[in-house]
Amino acid sequence: MTVIVGVIESFDGDRGWGLLRGEGGRAFYFHCAEIADGSRTIGVGLRAHGARVVGRLGHDEVANVAPVD
Repeated sequence: MTVIVGVIESFDGDRGWGLLRGEGGRAFYFHCAEIADGSRTIGVGLRAHGARVVGRLGHDEVANVAPVD
């Protein structure tokens, strides 16, 4: 498992999709169902981490997204 650490660049609560920009500059999408605390929302600009996974469409995404302590 690869852990991605970065900043929440965008989050659309209506559509349920967000974008985590990793420290290396690469962007990873995530769905609100993948937010670790179950709240289905997360703040833009928040430093966060998650596990890189292959999504339903075969693209790299982030799962288990949580704020960095």
